[in-house]
Formats: sequence, C-alpha cells, structure tokens
Amino acid sequence: MVEAFVGTWKLVDSKNFDDYMKSLGVSFATRQVACMTKPTTIIEVHGDTIVIKTHSTFKNTEISFKLGVEFDETTADDRKVKSTVTLDGGKLVHLQKWDGQETTLVRELSDGKLILVRWANSGASPDRLLLHHPFSQACFKKLRSSSGKLELGQ
Repeated sequence: MVEAFVGTWKLVDSKNFDDYMKSLGVSFATRQVACMTKPTTIIEVHGDTIVIKTHSTFKNTEISFKLGVEFDETTADDRKVKSTVTLDGGKLVHLQKWDGQETTLVRELSDGKLILVRWANSGASPDRLLLHHPFSQACFKKLRSSSGKLELGQ
C-alpha cells in the first residue's frame, strides 16, 4: 500500500502553516520564509525502506525509515526528534517526539492528490497541505503497468 504514495508531489495549497509553526516555537523570520516556499516532496520505496525528500528554495530535507521502527530525524526547523512512521488505514502516520512534546503528520491520498495534515499537541489548529501529483492518474497507471515497477520521483 505504501507504493501508492510513490512519486513527485508539488504543493498546491496550504492552510494554517504559520499557526502550526508558531505552536512549535519556530521564529518569526523562519516562519515568514517557510510560508512563501512551494516545496516538492518526493516519496520513494526501496525494498522495506521508505525515503521522503522535501525540496524547496528554503531548505532540503530527507528522511529514510522502515515502517514501525523509531529513527532520529532533524526537521526543517532544526528540531532533533525521535520519529516513527506507521501505515494505518491507508494513511502514513508520522509521529515526532522531542523534549516532552509531540506532533503528528498524516499523509493520505484523495482524488489523485496527497494531503498532509499536521498538528502539535499544543492545541493549535491543524495545518493542511494539498499536494498535486504532476502526472495524471492515467499516465501513472500506464507507467506502472508497462514497466512492472514504480518509477515516478526517481
């Protein structure tokens, strides 16, 4: 099921991102720059390892993990967190913990789009990102069936 997330995803819309970052204690200057970026997310699967790369004019990040296995992560705002990603009901659920705090990121697919919802345990409004896959679903299915493997985002 993770293979359905594979591809290159471009940001289309973002709601409440500044509030989300503020709840994490991100500085005003960093929030202003981050809110102006339109990142591209690349999701790859290599065996049982998932790689998520985020590229923007502000900062590039990359995480590599196995489902259900805790790993160390440095976030785009330089938090050092312990992360665990699981697959739950077709959604990738990413839990980050640091200094007694936590935030959850949920990635799900809907109508050919990747939706990322993030929230912190501070009670701030969730941040919602809508990412568009640059290939049509028909093109994606054709690539998948013709090659026998997923090649998008590589």
